[in-house]
Amino acid sequence: MSKPGTQWMPAPQASSEDYARGQRDGLRLALAVLASEEAKWSALLGESASYRTNVVREVRHKTLQVAQKRLETVLNRLSPKDRTEVDAELESALEKIGL
Repeated sequence: MSKPGTQWMPAPQASSEDYARGQRDGLRLALAVLASEEAKWSALLGESASYRTNVVREVRHKTLQVAQKRLETVLNRLSPKDRTEVDAELESALEKIGL
């Protein structure tokens, strides 16, 4: 039974390779955006004279790191399991964002 206000939706059927590739590309794009935001916040860590501002920046930085790790995990789960080597496309995308 679901909680009030939430709806259960079945996972979309990945019947085509194009759909699955599109999902992976979307996750790679999200990783790239998070990597750029994380770099911005890491440059600002400890730069403010205000303790409160520095703490907020540290929290944002850590949040972005956690989000990156979660997206990376999802991307790994969506990658085809029958391949023994990492897909060259995936490898180049991860290298671009520094993971």
